Amino acid sequence: MKHIAILVAVAMLLCAGIGAAQAEEKVLMMATTTSTDNTGLLPVLEQAFKKDTGIELRWLAVGTGKALELGKNCDVDVLLVHAPKAEKEFVEAGHGLGRTEVMFNDFVLLGPKNDPAKVKGKTISEALKAIAAAKSPFISRGDDSGTHKMELALWKAADMAAPDKETWYVQAGQGMMATIVMAAERSGYTLTDRATYFTYEAKGDPALAVLVEGDKPLLNQYSVIVINPEKCKNAKVDLAKAFNDWLASPKGQQVVADFKSDGKQLFTPNAKK
Repeated sequence: MKHIAILVAVAMLLCAGIGAAQAEEKVLMMATTTSTDNTGLLPVLEQAFKKDTGIELRWLAVGTGKALELGKNCDVDVLLVHAPKAEKEFVEAGHGLGRTEVMFNDFVLLGPKNDPAKVKGKTISEALKAIAAAKSPFISRGDDSGTHKMELALWKAADMAAPDKETWYVQAGQGMMATIVMAAERSGYTLTDRATYFTYEAKGDPALAVLVEGDKPLLNQYSVIVINPEKCKNAKVDLAKAFNDWLASPKGQQVVADFKSDGKQLFTPNAKK
Protein backbone atom coordinates (compact mmCIF):
# COMPACT_ATOMS: atom_id res chain seq x y z
CA MET A 1 0.00 0.00 0.00
CA LYS A 2 2.89 2.31 0.79
CA HIS A 3 4.34 1.81 -2.71
CA ILE A 4 0.94 2.48 -4.26
CA ALA A 5 0.63 5.69 -2.26
CA ILE A 6 4.06 6.82 -3.46
CA LEU A 7 3.16 6.05 -7.07
CA VAL A 8 -0.10 7.97 -6.74
CA ALA A 9 1.77 10.94 -5.23
CA VAL A 10 4.33 10.88 -8.06
CA ALA A 11 1.56 10.71 -10.65
CA MET A 12 -0.18 13.66 -9.03
CA LEU A 13 3.02 15.67 -9.06
CA LEU A 14 3.60 14.85 -12.74
CA CYS A 15 0.07 15.86 -13.60
CA ALA A 16 0.48 19.06 -11.61
CA GLY A 17 3.72 19.80 -13.50
CA ILE A 18 2.07 19.18 -16.85
CA GLY A 19 -0.89 21.31 -15.81
CA ALA A 20 1.41 24.13 -14.74
CA ALA A 21 3.31 23.96 -18.03
CA GLN A 22 0.05 24.04 -19.99
CA ALA A 23 -1.15 26.98 -17.93
CA GLU A 24 2.12 28.80 -18.57
CA GLU A 25 1.69 28.27 -22.30
CA LYS A 26 -1.66 30.07 -22.11
CA VAL A 27 -0.10 33.31 -20.84
CA LEU A 28 0.33 36.08 -23.43
CA MET A 29 2.74 38.95 -22.72
CA MET A 30 1.92 42.31 -24.29
CA ALA A 31 3.68 45.69 -24.41
CA THR A 32 1.28 48.59 -24.73
CA THR A 33 0.92 52.29 -24.05
CA THR A 34 0.28 54.19 -20.85
CA SER A 35 -2.93 55.60 -22.34
CA THR A 36 -4.58 52.19 -22.53
CA ASP A 37 -3.47 51.55 -18.95
CA ASN A 38 -4.37 54.94 -17.44
CA THR A 39 -7.89 54.77 -18.82
CA GLY A 40 -8.60 51.35 -17.32
CA LEU A 41 -9.17 49.68 -20.70
CA LEU A 42 -6.61 46.89 -20.22
CA PRO A 43 -8.27 45.05 -17.31
CA VAL A 44 -11.55 45.11 -19.24
CA LEU A 45 -9.88 43.64 -22.35
CA GLU A 46 -8.02 41.07 -20.23
CA GLN A 47 -11.17 39.81 -18.55
CA ALA A 48 -13.22 39.56 -21.75
CA PHE A 49 -10.36 37.97 -23.72
CA LYS A 50 -9.74 35.34 -21.05
CA LYS A 51 -13.45 34.55 -20.83
CA ASP A 52 -13.66 33.97 -24.58
CA THR A 53 -10.33 32.19 -25.16
CA GLY A 54 -8.96 30.96 -21.83
CA ILE A 55 -5.75 32.90 -22.49
CA GLU A 56 -4.35 35.08 -19.72
CA LEU A 57 -3.19 38.49 -20.90
CA ARG A 58 -0.39 40.26 -19.01
CA TRP A 59 1.13 43.56 -20.02
CA LEU A 60 3.78 46.21 -19.62
CA ALA A 61 2.42 49.75 -20.04
CA VAL A 62 5.14 52.01 -21.43
CA GLY A 63 5.57 54.57 -24.21
CA THR A 64 5.21 53.22 -27.75
CA GLY A 65 8.94 53.67 -28.43
CA LYS A 66 9.77 51.50 -25.42
CA ALA A 67 7.05 49.01 -26.39
CA LEU A 68 8.61 48.60 -29.83
CA GLU A 69 12.00 48.05 -28.21
CA LEU A 70 10.51 45.35 -25.97
CA GLY A 71 9.21 43.72 -29.14
CA LYS A 72 12.61 43.90 -30.84
CA ASN A 73 14.25 42.43 -27.75
CA CYS A 74 11.80 39.50 -27.70
CA ASP A 75 10.51 40.44 -24.24
CA VAL A 76 6.85 40.29 -25.30
CA ASP A 77 4.65 38.38 -27.74
CA VAL A 78 2.36 41.13 -29.01
CA LEU A 79 2.07 44.93 -29.09
CA LEU A 80 -0.88 47.34 -28.79
CA VAL A 81 0.55 50.72 -29.79
CA HIS A 82 -0.25 54.06 -31.44
CA ALA A 83 2.57 55.43 -33.58
CA PRO A 84 1.76 54.35 -37.17
CA LYS A 85 5.01 55.54 -38.80
CA ALA A 86 7.22 53.79 -36.24
CA GLU A 87 4.99 50.69 -36.36
CA LYS A 88 5.33 50.42 -40.14
CA GLU A 89 9.11 50.72 -39.85
CA PHE A 90 9.06 48.00 -37.17
CA VAL A 91 7.09 45.65 -39.42
CA GLU A 92 9.15 46.47 -42.53
CA ALA A 93 12.30 45.57 -40.56
CA GLY A 94 10.82 42.11 -39.99
CA HIS A 95 10.08 42.42 -36.28
CA GLY A 96 6.30 42.12 -36.66
CA LEU A 97 3.88 40.10 -38.78
CA GLY A 98 1.93 43.15 -39.93
CA ARG A 99 -0.26 45.60 -38.06
CA THR A 100 -4.00 45.42 -37.49
CA GLU A 101 -5.78 48.69 -36.86
CA VAL A 102 -8.29 48.11 -34.06
CA MET A 103 -9.42 51.44 -32.57
CA PHE A 104 -8.80 55.16 -32.46
CA ASN A 105 -9.46 58.31 -30.53
CA ASP A 106 -7.79 61.66 -31.00
CA PHE A 107 -5.17 63.92 -29.53
CA VAL A 108 -6.14 67.24 -27.97
CA LEU A 109 -4.13 70.24 -26.82
CA LEU A 110 -4.72 71.09 -23.18
CA GLY A 111 -3.99 74.39 -21.52
CA PRO A 112 -4.97 76.69 -18.65
CA LYS A 113 -8.55 77.87 -18.79
CA ASN A 114 -7.42 81.49 -19.10
CA ASP A 115 -5.42 80.44 -22.20
CA PRO A 116 -2.48 82.89 -21.95
CA ALA A 117 -1.19 82.03 -25.46
CA LYS A 118 -4.69 82.48 -26.96
CA VAL A 119 -4.75 79.15 -28.80
CA LYS A 120 -8.40 78.21 -28.38
CA GLY A 121 -10.08 77.51 -31.70
CA LYS A 122 -6.86 77.60 -33.72
CA THR A 123 -5.45 74.74 -35.79
CA ILE A 124 -2.79 72.74 -34.01
CA SER A 125 -0.04 74.33 -36.14
CA GLU A 126 -1.28 77.83 -35.33
CA ALA A 127 -1.56 76.92 -31.66
CA LEU A 128 2.02 75.65 -31.38
CA LYS A 129 3.32 78.80 -33.07
CA ALA A 130 1.30 80.92 -30.63
CA ILE A 131 2.68 79.02 -27.62
CA ALA A 132 6.23 79.49 -28.89
CA ALA A 133 5.67 83.20 -29.55
CA ALA A 134 4.22 83.71 -26.06
CA LYS A 135 6.89 81.49 -24.48
CA SER A 136 4.14 79.84 -22.45
CA PRO A 137 5.14 76.67 -20.59
CA PHE A 138 4.75 73.54 -22.71
CA ILE A 139 5.13 70.16 -21.00
CA SER A 140 6.24 67.40 -23.37
CA ARG A 141 6.10 63.70 -22.62
CA GLY A 142 9.75 63.57 -23.73
CA ASP A 143 9.76 59.77 -23.53
CA ASP A 144 9.61 58.53 -27.15
CA SER A 145 6.00 57.45 -26.60
CA GLY A 146 3.37 57.56 -29.33
CA THR A 147 2.16 60.87 -27.95
CA HIS A 148 5.70 62.28 -27.91
CA LYS A 149 6.27 61.11 -31.48
CA MET A 150 3.03 62.82 -32.52
CA GLU A 151 4.03 66.03 -30.74
CA LEU A 152 7.39 66.13 -32.55
CA ALA A 153 5.63 65.52 -35.87
CA LEU A 154 3.24 68.40 -35.15
CA TRP A 155 6.09 70.84 -34.44
CA LYS A 156 7.64 69.76 -37.75
CA ALA A 157 4.33 70.17 -39.58
CA ALA A 158 4.16 73.69 -38.16
CA ASP A 159 7.55 74.38 -39.80
CA MET A 160 9.25 74.56 -36.42
CA ALA A 161 11.94 72.51 -34.76
CA ALA A 162 10.99 71.06 -31.39
CA PRO A 163 11.99 73.82 -28.93
CA ASP A 164 13.86 71.46 -26.64
CA LYS A 165 16.52 74.08 -25.83
CA GLU A 166 13.99 76.66 -24.70
CA THR A 167 13.43 77.23 -20.97
CA TRP A 168 9.64 77.24 -21.39
CA TYR A 169 9.71 73.75 -22.98
CA VAL A 170 9.87 71.02 -20.34
CA GLN A 171 10.39 67.31 -21.07
CA ALA A 172 8.66 65.32 -18.34
CA GLY A 173 10.02 61.90 -19.26
CA GLN A 174 6.91 60.39 -17.69
CA GLY A 175 3.58 58.83 -18.61
CA MET A 176 0.59 60.79 -19.85
CA MET A 177 -1.27 61.29 -16.60
CA ALA A 178 1.88 62.46 -14.78
CA THR A 179 2.60 64.85 -17.65
CA ILE A 180 -0.90 66.34 -17.47
CA VAL A 181 -0.51 66.83 -13.71
CA MET A 182 2.83 68.58 -14.27
CA ALA A 183 1.28 70.84 -16.92
CA ALA A 184 -1.51 71.74 -14.49
CA GLU A 185 0.99 72.55 -11.74
CA ARG A 186 2.91 74.86 -14.08
CA SER A 187 -0.14 76.38 -15.78
CA GLY A 188 1.23 75.06 -19.04
CA TYR A 189 0.08 73.43 -22.25
CA THR A 190 0.44 69.78 -23.22
CA LEU A 191 -0.65 67.30 -25.86
CA THR A 192 -2.62 64.25 -24.72
CA ASP A 193 -4.88 61.56 -26.06
CA ARG A 194 -8.51 62.39 -25.34
CA ALA A 195 -9.14 59.19 -23.39
CA THR A 196 -6.51 60.04 -20.77
CA TYR A 197 -7.91 63.56 -20.53
CA PHE A 198 -11.36 62.14 -19.79
CA THR A 199 -9.80 60.08 -17.00
CA TYR A 200 -8.03 63.17 -15.65
CA GLU A 201 -11.21 65.24 -15.96
CA ALA A 202 -13.22 62.64 -14.03
CA LYS A 203 -11.06 63.29 -10.95
CA GLY A 204 -12.94 66.56 -10.57
CA ASP A 205 -12.39 70.29 -11.24
CA PRO A 206 -9.54 69.94 -13.78
CA ALA A 207 -7.09 72.83 -13.96
CA LEU A 208 -6.60 72.26 -17.70
CA ALA A 209 -9.18 72.41 -20.48
CA VAL A 210 -9.28 71.14 -24.07
CA LEU A 211 -8.38 74.17 -26.19
CA VAL A 212 -7.54 72.66 -29.59
CA GLU A 213 -9.33 69.63 -31.01
CA GLY A 214 -10.82 68.18 -34.17
CA ASP A 215 -7.92 69.07 -36.46
CA LYS A 216 -7.25 66.26 -38.94
CA PRO A 217 -3.59 65.69 -37.91
CA LEU A 218 -4.76 64.86 -34.36
CA LEU A 219 -6.18 61.42 -35.22
CA ASN A 220 -4.80 58.79 -32.82
CA GLN A 221 -4.81 55.29 -34.32
CA TYR A 222 -4.09 52.15 -32.26
CA SER A 223 -2.91 48.88 -33.80
CA VAL A 224 -1.95 45.35 -32.79
CA ILE A 225 1.35 43.86 -33.96
CA VAL A 226 2.18 40.18 -33.56
CA ILE A 227 5.90 39.63 -32.94
CA ASN A 228 7.63 37.70 -35.73
CA PRO A 229 8.77 34.26 -34.49
CA GLU A 230 11.58 34.28 -37.06
CA LYS A 231 13.14 37.10 -35.03
CA CYS A 232 11.99 35.83 -31.63
CA LYS A 233 11.92 32.05 -31.55
CA ASN A 234 10.14 31.91 -28.17
CA ALA A 235 7.35 34.30 -29.16
CA LYS A 236 3.93 32.77 -28.51
CA VAL A 237 2.70 33.56 -31.98
CA ASP A 238 -0.47 31.44 -31.78
CA LEU A 239 -1.61 33.23 -28.61
CA ALA A 240 -0.66 36.60 -30.08
CA LYS A 241 -2.63 35.88 -33.25
CA ALA A 242 -5.57 34.80 -31.10
CA PHE A 243 -5.52 38.19 -29.35
CA ASN A 244 -5.13 40.05 -32.64
CA ASP A 245 -8.07 38.18 -34.18
CA TRP A 246 -10.22 38.51 -31.07
CA LEU A 247 -9.72 42.27 -30.69
CA ALA A 248 -10.50 42.77 -34.39
CA SER A 249 -13.57 40.52 -34.18
CA PRO A 250 -17.12 41.78 -33.52
CA LYS A 251 -16.83 40.59 -29.90
CA GLY A 252 -13.58 42.43 -29.23
CA GLN A 253 -14.72 45.53 -31.08
CA GLN A 254 -17.89 45.61 -28.98
CA VAL A 255 -15.82 45.51 -25.78
CA VAL A 256 -13.94 48.59 -27.03
CA ALA A 257 -17.17 50.35 -28.03
CA ASP A 258 -18.78 49.64 -24.65
CA PHE A 259 -15.82 50.93 -22.62
CA LYS A 260 -16.75 54.37 -21.28
CA SER A 261 -15.88 56.82 -18.52
CA ASP A 262 -18.73 58.87 -17.06
CA GLY A 263 -20.74 57.97 -20.14
CA LYS A 264 -18.04 59.15 -22.55
CA GLN A 265 -16.64 56.75 -25.13
CA LEU A 266 -12.87 56.66 -24.80
CA PHE A 267 -11.95 54.63 -27.91
CA THR A 268 -13.79 54.03 -31.18
CA PRO A 269 -13.39 50.55 -32.73
CA ASN A 270 -12.35 50.59 -36.39
CA ALA A 271 -11.05 47.15 -37.34
CA LYS A 272 -11.73 46.41 -40.99
CA LYS A 273 -14.40 43.78 -41.40
